[in-house]
Amino acid sequence: MKKTLSSLAAFALIGAAPMLSAHAAPTGPKAATCPTPVPEAARCYTGEDGTGALYWIAIPKDWNRGVLVMHAHGGPETGAPNLARSAEDLKRWAVTVKAGYAWAGSTYRRGGYGVTMSAEDTERLRQIFVRHFGQPRRTLLHGQSYGGGVAAKAAELYAPAGGAKSPYDGLLLTSGVIGGGNNNYDFRLDLRVVYQYVCRNHPRSDEPQYPLWMGLPMDSKLTRADLVERVKACTGVGMPAAQRTPEQAMRLKTILSVVKIQERSLLGHLTWATWLFQDLVQKRLGGHNPFGNIGVRYSGSADDAALNAGVLRYAADPQAKGALAADSQPTGRTSLPTVGLHAIDDPTAFVELENAYRRIRDAAGTGGNLVQSFSAEHEHSYLSDSEYPALFAALLDWIDKGEKPTPEGLAQRCKALMPRYDTDGKNGCHIQPAWQSPTLESRVPSRAP
Repeated sequence: MKKTLSSLAAFALIGAAPMLSAHAAPTGPKAATCPTPVPEAARCYTGEDGTGALYWIAIPKDWNRGVLVMHAHGGPETGAPNLARSAEDLKRWAVTVKAGYAWAGSTYRRGGYGVTMSAEDTERLRQIFVRHFGQPRRTLLHGQSYGGGVAAKAAELYAPAGGAKSPYDGLLLTSGVIGGGNNNYDFRLDLRVVYQYVCRNHPRSDEPQYPLWMGLPMDSKLTRADLVERVKACTGVGMPAAQRTPEQAMRLKTILSVVKIQERSLLGHLTWATWLFQDLVQKRLGGHNPFGNIGVRYSGSADDAALNAGVLRYAADPQAKGALAADSQPTGRTSLPTVGLHAIDDPTAFVELENAYRRIRDAAGTGGNLVQSFSAEHEHSYLSDSEYPALFAALLDWIDKGEKPTPEGLAQRCKALMPRYDTDGKNGCHIQPAWQSPTLESRVPSRAP
């Protein structure tokens, strides 16, 4: 019998896991050797939170219950939780500990999609930290990439606008995937249908056909290496441009122009649109489709009329859309002062998502507590060493002194910190105070309501 999604909306995406009050007793924290480049004088710990999530904690020398940064990591990972993943996060954000802040990051209790679940796991780890190391003077939420959506959700759950006193004091969103699951991933359905129209090898004609919104059938034997070879055969991605055939070059140009992505991110986005969609649709939404492209008009090819007539079209299931939105869509209703940083040329999380989040916060009446900044950088996973301490310090001054930051002030603060954090002279400070994000609709075609 066909399941309805009304019962799935609240629990499917978080895995129907126990709520905060019903989890088993956690283990740890146990002392561990801090990974390089965390400062040698820091103390590090690992543990398990009682629901399956693993974590790392790093406390700098002479911390004295100062500032704790709760880190929500990107992804989501589709494999089982492992400490190595959290260690990589700690190594990447070692600058947080260098700046004198304690750091704590959860792997989340399982792999796969689940924004609300991940927000709960982040809060659970905060509680573990306080039990073992005491109440910090200030606690900040830092969300990176997919973790930006997680941190935004946690801010709304545990620091709602007009609510009781929150355990969190401020929110930092970097390279954030913060439009909600529907806005975040609609373009990846566009990529699947445009890629299939152009290349016709994912799936191939001699393989079982399936609706592309499901990502991949659960019994498929396709591997990531197989997908790499298919993309290479069709577009020449993975070989020098001079070695591509004219047909490969034209196919690649069509895909990139229509979907408005960069060559270096094509394979990554297509991989997410395969295995993350498989997880999201089939494991979390009971096989129901949250993505649609009925009425979407694609442009940028040599023959847009043929393209629009030929691409596969799908209607989204309203209940699936609602379930995904219930789990991941920001409401903007949080009391936390919020600072954001996003690379203008981010190849993974479109910078236009910042405009979508700005509109959400403005509509909720909390836009006055949001300061966004943009950098002239070309990466997603990590930006300049001096930029993060600048944003943390500015956020703390806003909380402690009432001094709301400005993009100009963030740029100046960042430049002042360069001698301390950019010792190799490679990173620098790249904040562009006057730059504003275009609308998401300027890059991703609007969907029917």
